[in-house]
Order: sequence, then structure tokens, then C-alpha cells
Amino acid sequence: MTRKSIPLQVDDLSHFSRALARQLGEASPPHLTLMNMLARAAGFQNLQHQRAVQAAAGRLAQANTAPSADHRLIERTLTQFDASGRLLRWPSRRAVQTLALFGLWAVFPPDTPMPETEVNRLLLAEHEFEDPATLRRTMISCGLLTRQRDGSNYRRIEQEPPTEAKALISRLSARRKQRSALATAGPEGRATRR
Repeated sequence: MTRKSIPLQVDDLSHFSRALARQLGEASPPHLTLMNMLARAAGFQNLQHQRAVQAAAGRLAQANTAPSADHRLIERTLTQFDASGRLLRWPSRRAVQTLALFGLWAVFPPDTPMPETEVNRLLLAEHEFEDPATLRRTMISCGLLTRQRDGSNYRRIEQEPPTEAKALISRLSARRKQRSALATAGPEGRATRR
């Protein structure tokens, strides 16, 4: 006859060991010794080991729910853009390049086929060094854009951006909104804002 396991959930080991000590009466070992015995019975080396394992599990669970961003990488990438959200230069570091391309990817309309001339126009409006071909090719190789073989239709590849890209896109969006507001205000609005 197989024996069924009976699960036991204890919310507070200290409270549980005190209740057990009361049941054992005079034969009960000291509180800390009893807590170590209970921890060993649960498969841990001792109480400290149990605390360490549970603390690590809590940290890992928290890390899975909210991935931390590489703020230094975001900061380095932001320096490649001007105050209006335009890419100033082609970054030399690959990680910064990729993240900067996510900043450009965000300005492409989702699920919209675009001819190469429209892609070039959009990219020229978002960078200063006038090389849309490099940007197009690199965005395709990074999996941010796709195109037909004849180059007639480009389309943004929809995806969940990495944590760093989300932070960068958010900051660049604010800069681009400022640029848009200044452009719609006309020459008078620009003069008054200086």
C-alpha cells in the first residue's frame, strides 16, 4: 500500500516551534535548537540555510517580475541623440547602436508597408548624419524592419522591446513631442521659447 504525502504549510516557523515546544513540555529542547531541527526536517542544513534559501527565492521572484534596466547603457545611448530626439552620429559600440535603432524603430508606423523613399524620408527626419541606407540595412539585420527582395515594401517588425529600449523610447518620445510642438508653433513660437 503506497502512502500519500501530506503537505504542511507553516507561515511562521518561530510560532510553530513554540506551539510544538508547549506540546513537548519539559522534554522540549531550547527554542533555537528546535527551530534548527525543524529546518533540517524540511531538508535544509539549519535555520540560517533555510532563511538564505527563502531570501534568495524572494529576490529571484522579484527579479523575474521586474527586470532591471542597464541605466548606463540607456544614458550612453541618449547622448547619441540631440535635445529634439534626433540621432546625431552613428554610435561606435554595438550595444549602443542596437539600442539607438530601437529609438528609430519606434517612429515607424506599426503594420504599415512603406516604400523605400518613405523609409528614407522618415529616417532622414530622425538623424543628422544623412545615411539612411546604413540605418535601413542595420535595422533589417537587427530584426527591426523587414523588406521585400525588390526593396518595394518595408515594414516594422512588431515585437516587445527590451527593458532598456522601452526606457529609451519613452525619453525620446518626450523629446520628439517637444520638437513637434516647436515646429507647429511656427517662427513666433520658437522665438518666444528661446
